[in-house]
Amino acid sequence: MISEMAENGLLHHGKVLTVDTMNPNVKRVEYAVRGPIVQRALQIEKELKEGVKKPFTEVIKANIGDCHAMGQKPITFFRQVLALCSYPELLEDNKFPEDVKNRARRILQACAGRSLGAYSASQGIELVRRDVAQYIERRDGGIPCNPDNIYLTAGASDAIMTMLKLLVSGEGPSRTGVMISIPQYPLYSAALAELAAVQINYYLDEEKCWSLDVSELRRALEAARKHCRPRVLCIINPGNPTGQVQSRQCVEDVIQFAAEENLFLMADEVYQDNVYAEGCQFHSFKKVLFEMGPEYSDKLELASFHSTSKCYMGECGFRGGYMEVVNLDPEVKVQLTKLVSVRLCPSVPGQALLDLVVNPPQPGEPSYGTFIKERSHTLEVLAEKAKMTQEILNQVPGITCNPVQGAMYTFPQIQLPPKAIAEAKEKGQAPDMFYCMKLLEEKGICLVPGSGFGQRDGTYHFRMTILPPTEKLKIVLDKVKEFHQSFTEQYS
Repeated sequence: MISEMAENGLLHHGKVLTVDTMNPNVKRVEYAVRGPIVQRALQIEKELKEGVKKPFTEVIKANIGDCHAMGQKPITFFRQVLALCSYPELLEDNKFPEDVKNRARRILQACAGRSLGAYSASQGIELVRRDVAQYIERRDGGIPCNPDNIYLTAGASDAIMTMLKLLVSGEGPSRTGVMISIPQYPLYSAALAELAAVQINYYLDEEKCWSLDVSELRRALEAARKHCRPRVLCIINPGNPTGQVQSRQCVEDVIQFAAEENLFLMADEVYQDNVYAEGCQFHSFKKVLFEMGPEYSDKLELASFHSTSKCYMGECGFRGGYMEVVNLDPEVKVQLTKLVSVRLCPSVPGQALLDLVVNPPQPGEPSYGTFIKERSHTLEVLAEKAKMTQEILNQVPGITCNPVQGAMYTFPQIQLPPKAIAEAKEKGQAPDMFYCMKLLEEKGICLVPGSGFGQRDGTYHFRMTILPPTEKLKIVLDKVKEFHQSFTEQYS
């Protein structure tokens, strides 16, 4: 009942927006990376500041791929150019190398009113889109890229959400089904919940280093056809949360499958520079698609995504990214451009940063030496940490960890005693959530339970990032080791 009360002759109704009257799709959205564990971690940090005694002195957050928050250093050249773009008076300052000044001038000339504070075209600054297209051509060995097919975005998340909005339609059994890998990055399940699309899970093979098998794609597709209309296949390569890098053969198999089944392919390639394992190499879906010849490259609809938030840049806060669309229906492209124009434009500082990422200092320029040194150092350290993480976790009885071939995460499987599983269920918690919450309370280590990413029934995991500085990462791994042993003893 609406509570009504006359006061000064005015009627007071209950609230218009309540949990019962709000959009029900929003209530179904879950995002584990910033879920209950992280909320509790923030509370504990506050308690520590207030002097509450804990068995540790700080909370170490290994839950999210936020590079700079974890101590990764920004690339000097990027920050110098952005400083000049933000405050052009610095162009008169002789502290800055000439190539930095030239680059800042070039970007500012492409901005309305020569200011980062002005709106850009909705699809992004034309100069930046041209530079992105040239970057893709270089990366893919000369396969042409049209700047008109490039959309600049607020990180990859924004682009993925926009593309899904275009793809989802229908009611009941004709509702769009979207195939996502399990384990998955929760952006996908959250977006599908918000759009009331049908989530179709396909499982990666943990026994084979999280590889993707087309027979599993086919199983998931056939099962889904009974209750929805599968139209989209999403791939994350290198993988998040699983850290695998797909072989060229795998990429070909996926393209062939998508073409045969008439699926729209979405390739999330934001970790393309993060490849560490010997014998592994990043193969872009666009490149392989065109190398497979016109029977595929003329037909298959593909959207691929990249971001300034990961790789060696780690500039999450700038929200820079791009999407390239291939074989998109021209009339749909008009609708896509309309949809992005509603939000006016992506962050202009983010676009400026993206321009530097796709067009870094060249040999012979003053900033080149420092740039290459910083880039190589960041990626080398990540490779060392990937190796160390896998080695230390595999020493712990009851934890199995696949090689971290790429990206920034590991997703180890943990064996939990039946008694612990029973206690978790009594508390209404997923067993790996129960485990991670205890780890946080006892050791001050914040990880995300595998249940937030999806996993095969009866298996338990956690996702941790390899981003903390080497010394801190050692502490995290040692504390996980100690905790797992005492947890297993306590519940055995």
